[in-house]
Amino acid sequence: MKNKFLLGLASLTLAAALAGCGSKEESKEQGKAIDENKIVVGVTSGPHEQIAEVAAKVAKENGLEVELKSFSDYVLPNTALAEGDLDANSYQHEPFLDTFNKDHDTDLVPVGKTILNPMGVYSEKYQSFDEIPDGATFGLPNDPTNGARALFVLQEAGYIKLKDGADLTASIRDVEENTKNLKFIELEAAQIPKQLSEVDVAAINTNFALEAGINPKEDSILLESTDSPYVNYIVVRAENENDPTIKKFVEAYQSDEVRAFIEEEFQGSVIPSW
Repeated sequence: MKNKFLLGLASLTLAAALAGCGSKEESKEQGKAIDENKIVVGVTSGPHEQIAEVAAKVAKENGLEVELKSFSDYVLPNTALAEGDLDANSYQHEPFLDTFNKDHDTDLVPVGKTILNPMGVYSEKYQSFDEIPDGATFGLPNDPTNGARALFVLQEAGYIKLKDGADLTASIRDVEENTKNLKFIELEAAQIPKQLSEVDVAAINTNFALEAGINPKEDSILLESTDSPYVNYIVVRAENENDPTIKKFVEAYQSDEVRAFIEEEFQGSVIPSW
C-alpha cells in the first residue's frame, strides 16, 4: 500500500511539473499581454528619460498611464523587455537593436521613430569643411559602430566614397575615394572632445559633445541628417508590435507637445525624427 501511495505521489508530482512546463512554454509562445490602461517603458537617463516624461503626460491625458523605468546602461533595457519586465523601451537605434537581437537570440522590433542624436564634425581651426586643406588629420571613433557612422557623415556630404556594399560596420579600409586626402586617426570616442585641438577636424558623438559644452547645431561644420540609420526607436517584443496600447503610446510620443519640448529644450542638439 505504501509503495502504491509513493508511486501515485510521484506520478502527481511529474504531472504537475509537466503541466508547469507546458504553461511556461505556452506563455512564452503567446507573449505577455499588455494592460490597455497602463504601460511600463524603459528609458536611459538623460534626454530619453526627459522626453519620455513629456510623452507620459500626453498619454495620461488620453487615458493611458505610463510608468517609466530608468536604466544607466544600454543592455538592461533590452534584457528587461525580452523577459517581460517592460512593455516597451525607448533609447536605441536600429543598428544597435539588430546587433542585440543577433547576440542574444531575441526578437525585439522597432515600432515608432523617436529622436536622432546627430553625430557632428567639429574643428577648432576651420569654420567650414571646405576650408580644410588637403591631407588634413581627421579624428574619428575607434569602435566599429561609431567609426562607420562618422564615415557615412563624410560620404553623405560628398567628401569621401565608400566601397560598394559597405555597411554599418564600414571602416577606414572601405574608403575608396577621399577628395581631401584626409588622414584618418582612430581615437577613443569619449576622449575626442579633449583631443580636438590635436587634429584638424574630428567626428564627435552628441552625448560626448554635450558633456564637453559643444552644441552640435551651433558648433558643428557637418551634421548628420535626419535620414540617418541611427535614428532612435520605441521598441517592443515582436508579438506586441500591433498592440493597441503600444500604438497609443507611440502616438503620444510622436505628438506636437513632445516635438515642441524637444525643440525648445535641446535647441537642435536632439532632433525629432517623425
